[in-house]
Amino acid sequence: MSSPHELPLDTPIFFLPCTEAFGGLSDKERRYAHHLSRASWWGAFIILCQNSPEAPDIFCLLTRLFRSQPLDSLKSQAVEKGILTEDEFKSLLIYYSGLMYNCGNYLGFGDRKFVPVISKDQLLALIKLSKTYLECSDKVIQFYNRAVDRMYDLSEDKKFFGMPPNGVTMYFSTNCTLKDAELCKEYMTSRNIEAWNSRLIKHEDGDKVVYDIRLAAIEKGSAEGITMKEDIFEGHTFTVTRGDYSDFLSEIVKELALAKEFAANENEVNMLDKYIESFTTGSVKAHKEGSTFWVKNKSPAVEVYTGFTEVYRDPTNQRAEFESFVAMVNREQSKKFDTLVQKAEKEIIPLLPWGKDFEDDVFMRPDFSSLDIMTFATSGLPIGINIPNYKDVKEEQGFKNVSLTNVLAARTGDKSTQFLSEEDIALREKVGSTSLEICVGLHELLGHGSGKFLRRKDDGSLNFDPAKVKNPFTGGEVGFYETGENYQTRFTNLGSAYEECRAETVALYLCLNDDILDIFNISASEKEDVKYMLWLDMFFAGIKGLEMYQLKQGQWGQAHSQARFVILQVGLEAGQGLVNVKEVVGKDGLPDLLLTLDRSKIATVGKQAMGDFLRKLQVYRSMGDAENGRKMFEEYSRVSDEGDHPFAKWHEIVTRKRRPRMILTMPNSKVQEDGKVELITYPAGAEGHVSSWVERFSSDEYDSVEDMLTQYMLTRNQVSE
Repeated sequence: MSSPHELPLDTPIFFLPCTEAFGGLSDKERRYAHHLSRASWWGAFIILCQNSPEAPDIFCLLTRLFRSQPLDSLKSQAVEKGILTEDEFKSLLIYYSGLMYNCGNYLGFGDRKFVPVISKDQLLALIKLSKTYLECSDKVIQFYNRAVDRMYDLSEDKKFFGMPPNGVTMYFSTNCTLKDAELCKEYMTSRNIEAWNSRLIKHEDGDKVVYDIRLAAIEKGSAEGITMKEDIFEGHTFTVTRGDYSDFLSEIVKELALAKEFAANENEVNMLDKYIESFTTGSVKAHKEGSTFWVKNKSPAVEVYTGFTEVYRDPTNQRAEFESFVAMVNREQSKKFDTLVQKAEKEIIPLLPWGKDFEDDVFMRPDFSSLDIMTFATSGLPIGINIPNYKDVKEEQGFKNVSLTNVLAARTGDKSTQFLSEEDIALREKVGSTSLEICVGLHELLGHGSGKFLRRKDDGSLNFDPAKVKNPFTGGEVGFYETGENYQTRFTNLGSAYEECRAETVALYLCLNDDILDIFNISASEKEDVKYMLWLDMFFAGIKGLEMYQLKQGQWGQAHSQARFVILQVGLEAGQGLVNVKEVVGKDGLPDLLLTLDRSKIATVGKQAMGDFLRKLQVYRSMGDAENGRKMFEEYSRVSDEGDHPFAKWHEIVTRKRRPRMILTMPNSKVQEDGKVELITYPAGAEGHVSSWVERFSSDEYDSVEDMLTQYMLTRNQVSE
């Protein structure tokens, strides 16, 4: 395979089908979905700005190039002039497809930078023969000059996301350090400010330092209860300002307001009103209220969630990336998940190994739907979601689980067979999609949806009885979260991987129960195969995830990959022949790895090991015991070059045998003259993906986007007025 920082020619690019689900909507529901999709795609530009300093300029440069003339025409000119071969032109289309699918030039899965295969000179020559160069050479060259050096820069500190000076992040100004991030966390905790929709900008003027917490909002200027003028904390000066991403949020709000006219019920109207308020003012509280209405809106025909949601890409796991999805409910597929929800509280959750003291007093039965995605503006398309991520909303109002049916179907087309025996490859082909569906269901509902946080409530009382609830490992008093603290502030940069590991381990533990497999209509003859495959796939993902480990930096670049590697290490530690990884000689004569799993040991050795581990994960999480949780988790996360399983040595094998991750193209929608909405689909391949983005906005809208992106990037770290 090519350089890990290039997207290869065989990158699979598929269209994400949703035509049948969209066709089942009424005209009113289609209009609702259309405006929500438009809002989502406007949000994609926020994600670009959250990705890297160069991503917006790269977008402007290449989108202008591709929208100026038909792709076939541009390719013919390039090949005839000897500037690019057909494969080189295709590689540029794949690069652009990757840029838009990841909403930036760093992979959403792995946080690794990717660069064009063609050279700077080839790119410039292509631009100079294009129609856009003839029409507005000054503008396109301006984009090129601003983007090109950073676009190709693979210096060690530019290869991955991370805190300066060791990596790239847009959540902190470049002069911020981990010490600054920790100080800001302590300040925000003391003032009960949540970081979801913020960035940290460090203003230095001589000896004076001001930490500016910048909130995403349309409005600028002061607002009571949201912004804060100079505030002294432990001798340091903080301000809370707003106005980040103002232009893009304005466009989002316009579309949300139009969507309101086609809402199906009061919950949807109230939800959109609160989203509009949050994006207008910068209020996290308003977004939580909108999320509450979203939770109450059970099984809508059109599902949507939008806002600053996932914290994976902030090096400290505090600040969230914007994301927004629109989907149609697949009611037939949702029935089995409804049964899982109905049985969860009394029959399934009691099976978990941590006991009732560390489980929520009341299980807030969620809406668990199977969805067909129409639009998802995000840096990484998941296969399942458990949201909202606000723990207080989850605890008091509940949550929703969604399984993304059409994304899951696309993912099961993954034919990765590295490190497996021929027998296991054949079995994976047979039951792999079934085991994945079960894993997603258990992971989202009973992984992310279970487990209590011991905490002090806003009224000062505790949500547990300290006389009865004791630390099971010491017999002493339990720790808990004080008011203003939460899981992210305690576990910080470890939080995402730790929580994903807990959810994955719950899926492993519970899938061994035959009654649960009955919910998914697994026949008696297939149950043992499905259990085996779910465990094998998890260990397989632990090996495969090594490609997301940054060997030189000694750190993990992806939460899910780290989580699965940890699970593999727990399995190896269990011993007794449960699971093994050994070095072998591959068919190509080069070093290879072989993963083996003894299915007879899963229900005994495996279950005991995962149960003990899962109990520790949950109890440390419940008590906010980041010290012991971190110590345990980081030990399992260590990639060593010693012992029977020298994964640091094997890193080269895993990266050499990696397969490109797929890219999914999503449709557009258009309101026709009669007011009805047309769904516009695209062929598989890079040309289809590029066309979907070229046609996503009008020429005038793209001109405005260029101006908005340019203005934002030039002024984003200036002192707020």
